[in-house]
Amino acid sequence: MKLLFLTDNFPPEVNAPATRTYEHCREWVKEGIDVTVITCAPNFPFGKTYDGYKNKLYQTEEIDGIKVIRVWSFMAPNKGFILRIVDFISFSITSFMVGLFQKTDIIIATSPQFFTAMSGRALSFFKRKKFVLEIRDLWPEQILASTNLKRNAFIKYLEWEELKCYKRANLIVTVTNSYVNTIVNRGISKSKFEIIKNGVDKNKFKPLKKDKELLKKYNLHDKFVIGYIGTHGLSQNLSFIIDGIFEFNKTTPKTKQDTCFLFVGEGAEKEKIRKKTEDLNIQNVIFVDQIKKEEMPKYLSLLDISLVPLKKAELYFSVIPSKIFELSAMNIPILLGVDGEARKLIEKYNCGLFYEPDSTESFLKQLNVLISNKNDIISKYKQGCEMLSLDYDRKRLALKLLNRIEKLR
Repeated sequence: MKLLFLTDNFPPEVNAPATRTYEHCREWVKEGIDVTVITCAPNFPFGKTYDGYKNKLYQTEEIDGIKVIRVWSFMAPNKGFILRIVDFISFSITSFMVGLFQKTDIIIATSPQFFTAMSGRALSFFKRKKFVLEIRDLWPEQILASTNLKRNAFIKYLEWEELKCYKRANLIVTVTNSYVNTIVNRGISKSKFEIIKNGVDKNKFKPLKKDKELLKKYNLHDKFVIGYIGTHGLSQNLSFIIDGIFEFNKTTPKTKQDTCFLFVGEGAEKEKIRKKTEDLNIQNVIFVDQIKKEEMPKYLSLLDISLVPLKKAELYFSVIPSKIFELSAMNIPILLGVDGEARKLIEKYNCGLFYEPDSTESFLKQLNVLISNKNDIISKYKQGCEMLSLDYDRKRLALKLLNRIEKLR
């Protein structure tokens, strides 16, 4: 069987869409499936091509048996709105053009942005092939939740295109249960859906001792380290976290001496929160620029507790951040600022604590619970992390999805 997969992100990019797509496709290749991925030259999140790549109209490479076709796209950094939309549209057009000349049995396209989905929908129409639509985030709802935009004519147009994609799809793959209910309420048959939540490659993410070189580099010996590794964007609302750290230091001056907060990654809000930290004269916060995916476990090993925050918005009740699974595989307890499905998952497996998003009082209360009981409580949460990661092993999830896709033939 031949599969054609359209995705805006793919390794060596390190964000969640790139990782999920790569790990699924890698497992499918092991099962004898002929997989071709159409993507663009790696440029996320800066909008600049990575070393060793050029933004050409057409170039190919092979990654772990996956045929990767990289097409030209207009590149924009992961901030702002208009230029990013131009970026998305350009990839939609070039991926469609190149996709017309690829032999395939089934076409798969992944969100969060629906211009890629529109390319997959158009290819399925012209090539008369079955269409699988993967929904990682509800889009354009995500735009409204993470920005100050109102539901204008452009958003309504995207919603119209979104609905057309749902109707055209032969199979809709979602990462949460809530997404199914939301889409079904728009008139789409529930029989079209398969829920494949995010997971983790347990060969890459496993419990590690704290990396000695990094401990020395960042002067973290004998420190209790609480950290966030990921995108520093509007959705994560890290400015709130910085405010919380300021209050924590002010109310627990003795504890702050032994506690360090580590932020690793890039994003539209990175410089803003860095400046806020300087303005508030917070001394126990360290910022690290984006790291390579293969370096992730070493940096995660530094953490005693990991932060998983999102801003308070109704949309995020249906979201399960993918980093939860990687943290669980490394047995790192989680301080979660996401209500809804993510909270239910954390509480089901008892692998961390939930604080009310955007509530400094709740954040400080749970942070102090973790720190004041760090030996007993962290040991308990590590056991829960191990159970969660076993249930969400990426290989098992990839084979489950492949089995459903094969039924479309």
